[in-house]
Amino acid sequence: MTEALHPVDQLILALPKTELHLHIEGTLEPEMMFELAQKNGITLPYANVEEVRAAYSFDNLQSFLDLYYAGASVLVTEEDFYDLTWAYCERAYSDHIVHIEIFFDPQTHTARGIDIGTVIFGITRALQDATDKLGISSRLILCFLRHLSEADGQATLEAALPYLAQIDGVGLDSSELGHPPAKFQKLFKRCRDLGLPAVAHAGEEGPASYITEALDLLGAARIDHGVRCTDDAALVVRLATERIPLTVCPLSNLKLCVVDDLAKHNLRNLLAAGLCAMVNSDDPAYFGGYLNANLLACRAALDLSASEVIQLINHSFEASWLPDADKARWRAEVLRIACIAK
Repeated sequence: MTEALHPVDQLILALPKTELHLHIEGTLEPEMMFELAQKNGITLPYANVEEVRAAYSFDNLQSFLDLYYAGASVLVTEEDFYDLTWAYCERAYSDHIVHIEIFFDPQTHTARGIDIGTVIFGITRALQDATDKLGISSRLILCFLRHLSEADGQATLEAALPYLAQIDGVGLDSSELGHPPAKFQKLFKRCRDLGLPAVAHAGEEGPASYITEALDLLGAARIDHGVRCTDDAALVVRLATERIPLTVCPLSNLKLCVVDDLAKHNLRNLLAAGLCAMVNSDDPAYFGGYLNANLLACRAALDLSASEVIQLINHSFEASWLPDADKARWRAEVLRIACIAK
């Protein structure tokens, strides 16, 4: 006999959602990794899918990134980037995600000789098909790799200039420790001059001060992760007062040992402090769960109430780059479904 779903879990599955912290390269499932490796004549350091999954035991962010970059090496053609993105969009559709704002890391690919246009055209074709066939709207965010130099980032931005019509904003990701946001101040000033809004990873493994730097030096409109903000009481007040969104990724935090137990995650504390926090999946192929899996795991581990789940989802629409009318329309739909579920 099948056990009945918890009422809040039923609500999670029914509600429309948006995802704002998703690395498209981090959706590369092992099966597709091997399929593309074979197609493109690339030898992986793993014999089979099982060996790849066995390697998904990370000590920290860097141990994950080593595997992440090895996996990305199988992405070569425009069709590869299309297939990767389309596979994620189909999963997003099954999770009732109606809007996505996804990251891509061009330096991961251009360093291997892949033209940045190949990457962008493959991804954007799939995003357009997701809009046309699945009704999912989207934004595309070009992320700079912080373990590389600012000069490398400047060169990447120059290479992206012919494609700015397809790019909605910029971000900062990769290894956080030892690479503060201040390292990229001039690069992000150039992005602001081009009219590109910014987001930035900060306060995951790095200290709360990185969050402040991302806001003050990079002009970040959203903080990706941000869970270390609670180490600085004044920063928490600032984030709440200024409604700075935090795109929290709970299963990622667990997998990368940012927390050692999901029940100890500070997500509820962030909500209680009045912060615009929400749930996202980060690199779901590596961290064991797409958006619904993250929400369901948090509900169980933290005993989230229906009102807290609704708050998290409404925050994600609030923090999105959707037009205000679309935000209002989706929040009304959240309210409608929540009322039916009562």
